[in-house]
Amino acid sequence: MDELLSTTHPRMFSLQKIVEISYYNMGRIRLQWSRIWEVIGDHFNKVGCNPNEDVAIFAVDSLRQLSMKFLEKGELANFRFQKDFLRPFEHIMKRNRSPTIRDMVVRCIAQMVNSQAANIRSGWKNIFSVFHLAASDQDESIVELAFQTTGHIVTLVFEKHFPATIDSFQDAVKCLSEFACNAAFPDTSMEAIRLIRHCAKYVSDRPQAFKEYTSDDMNVAPEDRVWVRGWFPILFELSCIINRCKLDVRTRGLTVMFEIMKTYGHTYEKHWWQDLFRIVFRIFDNMKLPEQQTEKAEWMTTTCNHALYAICDVFTQYLEVLSDVLLDDIFAQLYWCVQQDNEQLARSGTNCLENVVILNGEKFTLEIWDKTCNCTLDIFKTTIPHALLTWRPTSGETAHPPPSPVSEKPLDTISQKSVDIHDSIQPRSADNRQQAPLVSVSTMNEEVSKTKSTAKFPEQKLFAALLIKCVVQLELIQTIDNIVFFPATSKKEDAENLAAAQRDAVDFDVRVDTQDQGMYRFLTSQQLFKLLDCLLESHRFAKAFNSNNEQRTALWKAGFKGKSKPNLLKQETSSLACGLRILFRMYMDESRVSAWEEVQQRLLNVCSEALSYFLTLTSESHREAWTNLLLLFLTKVLKISDNRVSTRLRMQPCISSLTSVAGMPGHRPAARELSEADHAVPSCLCRTVFLLLSQLCPLTSDSPGHSPPEFPQH
Repeated sequence: MDELLSTTHPRMFSLQKIVEISYYNMGRIRLQWSRIWEVIGDHFNKVGCNPNEDVAIFAVDSLRQLSMKFLEKGELANFRFQKDFLRPFEHIMKRNRSPTIRDMVVRCIAQMVNSQAANIRSGWKNIFSVFHLAASDQDESIVELAFQTTGHIVTLVFEKHFPATIDSFQDAVKCLSEFACNAAFPDTSMEAIRLIRHCAKYVSDRPQAFKEYTSDDMNVAPEDRVWVRGWFPILFELSCIINRCKLDVRTRGLTVMFEIMKTYGHTYEKHWWQDLFRIVFRIFDNMKLPEQQTEKAEWMTTTCNHALYAICDVFTQYLEVLSDVLLDDIFAQLYWCVQQDNEQLARSGTNCLENVVILNGEKFTLEIWDKTCNCTLDIFKTTIPHALLTWRPTSGETAHPPPSPVSEKPLDTISQKSVDIHDSIQPRSADNRQQAPLVSVSTMNEEVSKTKSTAKFPEQKLFAALLIKCVVQLELIQTIDNIVFFPATSKKEDAENLAAAQRDAVDFDVRVDTQDQGMYRFLTSQQLFKLLDCLLESHRFAKAFNSNNEQRTALWKAGFKGKSKPNLLKQETSSLACGLRILFRMYMDESRVSAWEEVQQRLLNVCSEALSYFLTLTSESHREAWTNLLLLFLTKVLKISDNRVSTRLRMQPCISSLTSVAGMPGHRPAARELSEADHAVPSCLCRTVFLLLSQLCPLTSDSPGHSPPEFPQH
């Protein structure tokens, strides 16, 4: 060491002699040699990090020659001499920042792999450790050479010498993960993820090798060794890639992680899945999400969204195993998603709930259905935007309406110039997955700030959160409808009801082929009532908001939802429509006779309340929004058998309301003349009312004091 201290002219005579001594003593028995190398190896650690590059190069090259000679001798099972011998390469790579020396170390290790792979045993750990350090380098040549050699080991050496490399399998996967996380080389990142996927094939094809593997530091049952040494490292490192990398790389990592689950999950034990999903759910961990708001929003919209659908796909594929293990966690995660201030993620949460139930509901037990209904109820209750009715402008703030062509009418309930809060919702794609939103949270915030420059940030945040809650409410209503009756069934039924009414054929029995594909038949009456309560609570909230013109005006002036007064028309009508469908279906269901009494009472209350509310509406556009809803109600009543109507339903109050709906004298200021100038929808609605009245009145005319009304000629 004294000879090497000179910065200008170091002498390397003794260093050369140490190399020779090492070479000639290598033939000693391993126990003696390991004691010698403790001293000499430590000397090489220091010399390899010498600031004089000539000295360091000489030391590394000497190490290379000695290592090649040492590796030629091979290594017996359960010995770790190679690991001790190659440790100086790790030390130099870790401590020496010189690109020249680091490049040389990588080249020396690559040469060993290419020429001595068959003899390497415990030394693989050192080799992967060196490449792991090289993987995070910014020098392209170092990263490229290290990755090429790692790829050679994974694809060719593992194939030929897997039992010898199994001890370092975890190190190999960790090394590949580090290459994937180097943002400077995206192509290398993608290829590294592909190689991790390739490693999964080794675990699948050679489970016996993992079962038979033993080591001093491993007290694991033989049947779990393939998980601890094989599957878990692969899936854990993929999760690290997801948590550390930029969007394109983490998306690829996420895709591969779930591909592995779907491809090889049939070999997993139940308790392995529990370990696995502890890793997966870290993706949604708030503490691990990016601090920056924009990055956090991107993370939720992309990675969390993708992961949510993938989890539901895996759950569906392995339902028998995972229903006990995972269902509670999935429901908790869906609940978490709708609580976040991210519209896309919130909508995806409801869509995933729908997908899970529709795809697996036939196999659900009564207990699972109870959990499903409770989850839906919890989401409904926590996403009702109560602040829409209670919000007030901050004191001292003067509210000026934004520039708008709208001329305010003091008593206008819902005008055509008002805007439905749900108008930004995008339709679902063919596979029922939500498309990217046109109006995101950030867009909403920009809109609010443009419209009302004096608005404070907390107010913008509140409005954005309220908008998301409105979106979730409508999505949940659609979710319940799709779960109970199957997607698109209700929409098709509405279209057929309207077509039948327009051609005066309402008595034609409209049949929907997909009706029995829904989950209605698997739900108990009490579970359906629970869903019904959710729908009616949502309906009543929307009705209260739509009727509160003063509050809607205040929100409009504060800049909520753009340039027109907000409303919740879609929520008001769709929630009631779904509720009516459930009640009428139950009332016509012979298998639910025991629940008919309660269904009848609920049906009468809901219909009476709905018709009474409709009769108070003064806005033409608000009434038109109810057209499909009333057609649904009228058509359903028409289909009830005469004896059920006359013996079980007290229809006289309904008849009075129906004559008012049609515009009969005495109930409205003037009879509503129907002519060619009338819109097609109101006309067919009135014709349907008359048809229903003509069938209902004879059924009630036998009662004392009641006689069928005479209809005017029109």
